[in-house]
Amino acid sequence: MFITLLLLWSLLLFLLYFLKTIRKSHTKLPKSPLINSHGPPSYPIIGCLISFYKNQHNLLDWYTSLLSNSPSQTIVVHRIGARRTIVTANPSNVEHVLKTNFTNFPKGKPLTEFLGDLLGCGIFNVDGDLWSTQRKLASHEFSTKSLREFVVKTLEEEVEHRLIPLLEEAAECKSVLDLQEILRRFAFDTVCKVSLGSDPFCLDLTRPLPPLVEAFDCASEISARRATAPLYLMWKVKRALNIGSENKLKEAVKLVHGSVHEIIQNKKKILQKDEGCESHDMLSRLLLAGHGEEVVRDMVISFILAGRDTTSAAMTWLFWLLSKHPSINHQIVNEVENVLGQNTSTEKLGFEDLQKMRFLRACLCESMRLYPPVPWDSKHAEVDTVLPDGTWVGKGDRVTYFPYGMGRMEELWGKDRFEFNPNRWFDIEPGCDDGGVLKSISPYKFPVFQAGPRVCLGKEMAFIQMKYVIASVLRRFEIKQVCEKDHPVFVPLLTAHMAGGLKVLVRKRN
Repeated sequence: MFITLLLLWSLLLFLLYFLKTIRKSHTKLPKSPLINSHGPPSYPIIGCLISFYKNQHNLLDWYTSLLSNSPSQTIVVHRIGARRTIVTANPSNVEHVLKTNFTNFPKGKPLTEFLGDLLGCGIFNVDGDLWSTQRKLASHEFSTKSLREFVVKTLEEEVEHRLIPLLEEAAECKSVLDLQEILRRFAFDTVCKVSLGSDPFCLDLTRPLPPLVEAFDCASEISARRATAPLYLMWKVKRALNIGSENKLKEAVKLVHGSVHEIIQNKKKILQKDEGCESHDMLSRLLLAGHGEEVVRDMVISFILAGRDTTSAAMTWLFWLLSKHPSINHQIVNEVENVLGQNTSTEKLGFEDLQKMRFLRACLCESMRLYPPVPWDSKHAEVDTVLPDGTWVGKGDRVTYFPYGMGRMEELWGKDRFEFNPNRWFDIEPGCDDGGVLKSISPYKFPVFQAGPRVCLGKEMAFIQMKYVIASVLRRFEIKQVCEKDHPVFVPLLTAHMAGGLKVLVRKRN
């Protein structure tokens, strides 16, 4: 009886909220031709629910198609029980939201609620003064030479002593590996060493995955699905009743927070015991700076979430693309050989060596253009405004910029936009033998690392990690995909991944 009454009460609250939202949406629309009418078919009350359900397993390509057919590369989506969502692939709109009118487009309460249970008040989930304070702190730490050197040293240890031996064993045994899973394990080890100063040993396949990893996966997936649910308030009802996925999320977040709290306590004891010792990991730096445990916890959880899945996803898709384009694979190997010299079996990769690998960087950019680790991101308008393309945005409306769709716009990348062509990132000079100079592409045309005041602080660190891994692997091994698919499924959650993984055979390179 109690559960029935609770469900009825929740339904009543949902209906009241829904009617209030509908009334707001209709009363706030101005009588002006500036309203963008492009988007999926929409009906009174239910909005685009029918179209949404028909395309729920193909949302990215569906949105991309709608944006391609819109003269301004912008569409308006009406979701049941929620404010309007403006989805755009227009660089002028992206610059307006991320830079020009930055203060009017915070993340907003709806988005911070989706991730609030997991990320708390971490830098990726807050606005205003709290964000600004953390941003300044993180910016200082990321800019230090000592952190950069620590990252390169960590990469060297993880690649040379774990990743390469694992691949050598697979080559000798001719065993099939899920390269996506290997890269995710590698990235988790690396980001935990850099962020927490602790080693989860994920690349040791003889050990079970630490519970922290599985909890991170569970919490990330459920938090992401909150944002794409057709009925906006459904996850809130489930959370209030502590049932289904929300119950799983609660348990996963409890484990994540508890594990990180334990690591923080152990780190504090080490720092107190060894006063004056030099510590390079982010956790030690934050604790030594005197920041509170909860702030530190939320910040390092954000760093782990961002640093793990983004780089592993980008590398997975590049390895797949290279398996389809052996000539480009060969060009990368040649570049590595030219940078290091012919003694490629023993030379170690240094920071300066990685900086010289321009073609490899172009390959990574081209791969992320087609398969961005974060396929979309959203902000919420604080006050009514109009985007540069003339689309009206009401207070509380969500504006989503769409890197996945932007990478597929003919207006931005030309008729060969679906092709993997790293040379598009170069200004080829007449008579130039080294590939030319890398183009300066607007971050509002290629917002894979965001742009404006919130541009990713770890951008260059991510390139260092990805270059180090790909160069180290390709100079030693040939990677061949097993059971080749015409096209793997791109799954968008908080960060995107390849459905079913990337199954490969590894062979030592002659």
